[in-house]
Amino acid sequence: MADLEKGSKKLLNAWAFYDWANSVYPLTISSAIFPIFYEKLFLNRDHYIQVFGTSLKNSALISFVTAAAFLAVAFFSPLLSGIADYVGNKKNFMRFFCYLGATSCMGLYFFNLENIYVGLLFYFLGLIGFWGSLVFYNSYLPDIAFPEQQDKISAKGYSLGYIGSVILLIFNLAMVMKPTLFGITGEPLEAALKAMRYSFISVGVWWIIFSQYTYLYLPKGNKSSEKVTRAIIFNGFRELRKVWGLLKENIPLKRYLSSFFVYSMAVQTVMLIATYFGSQEIKWESAEQSTTGLIICILVIQLVAVLGAVITSRASAKFGNIAVLIVINAFWFLLCIGAYFLTTPMHFYVMAGLVGLVMGGIQALSRSTYSKLLPETEDTASFFSFYDVAEKIGIVIGMMVYGIIDQITGSPRFAIVFLALFFLVGLLLLRRVPRNKLA
Repeated sequence: MADLEKGSKKLLNAWAFYDWANSVYPLTISSAIFPIFYEKLFLNRDHYIQVFGTSLKNSALISFVTAAAFLAVAFFSPLLSGIADYVGNKKNFMRFFCYLGATSCMGLYFFNLENIYVGLLFYFLGLIGFWGSLVFYNSYLPDIAFPEQQDKISAKGYSLGYIGSVILLIFNLAMVMKPTLFGITGEPLEAALKAMRYSFISVGVWWIIFSQYTYLYLPKGNKSSEKVTRAIIFNGFRELRKVWGLLKENIPLKRYLSSFFVYSMAVQTVMLIATYFGSQEIKWESAEQSTTGLIICILVIQLVAVLGAVITSRASAKFGNIAVLIVINAFWFLLCIGAYFLTTPMHFYVMAGLVGLVMGGIQALSRSTYSKLLPETEDTASFFSFYDVAEKIGIVIGMMVYGIIDQITGSPRFAIVFLALFFLVGLLLLRRVPRNKLA
């Protein structure tokens, strides 16, 4: 099939549709079903397990494994982007990581505490698959959309992702809450856990099937018959060094990236640990209410996030990207402070709505702002690799900070408050970014 023209509606929609395909992973695996499933496994263990030669709190353990996965992605993405740029096959790399992530989700069906290391490996590989595919997915944005289109199509991608993932989550929620309707039998807890295992399989199947529309229309890139040599493999790191050097000449981009590095680590960490926080710190009346309440909160976040992404896109068109990002960071700061005082389910529901309002906005606007600030270049993969590496290293720091504080204090409340400082610093750094007609 011939490549579609840059800016064409069909190409833009095909690119954005990958959010529909892959967003079921962060919702079901990172935010909703898997964290609840993981917590249920520790009902009789008081949240602790002997692993890696020491006693670790379960939420601290998953934080450390998550940090390790992001560290791996931060290291390997420059290698892969260097090869992809040279041989012109970004789509093949994106597809590989998509399938790695999807099959790893299916592998979580076998997660149990008796074989904890196997389960953690599937969790680890799922993270690498999801975030590895995003390195190449994000790098397509300036290739397929003109600057004036990027805010809108980026927001559309996130909106499609929220809607699609909510549809699958509702199906999985019905399966978890009423397993007998789906032919799942056993004691209530046993049946619920089995339904959750099936939901992991549904994520992998959904991700693979719906990504095919994106692969059908995304450009293949220029093929090369050259062999991949050592120089080519490490070209990605040279490109990162080149991008770092170019930042000295692009003050707005350099200052924006500094801010993004700081506030993004807090955004991603909050999103990754929110369900663990709600499960351990909120006073639910029963285990059943805990499961239902946590999933309802995730649904609220996803649905409100659609509205948040649209409002943010329109606000940025009127007030500018940087000004809107400053306001959103201030809002996040207040939310983190308020999270320390959450105790009841109603508190958590209200917080979920507020988080959803700014979660979609800050993600979509951060991606499009970076794209707008890029210099004129055809080497978008290297710049987005730099963007992704900065984001991943930030997440490593955020998850390590959370895990260490959680392990030492036994409560994530203090870690959440500490994350508020990242939003405050991010806000102050954003104020130093020079404004231009685009951002």
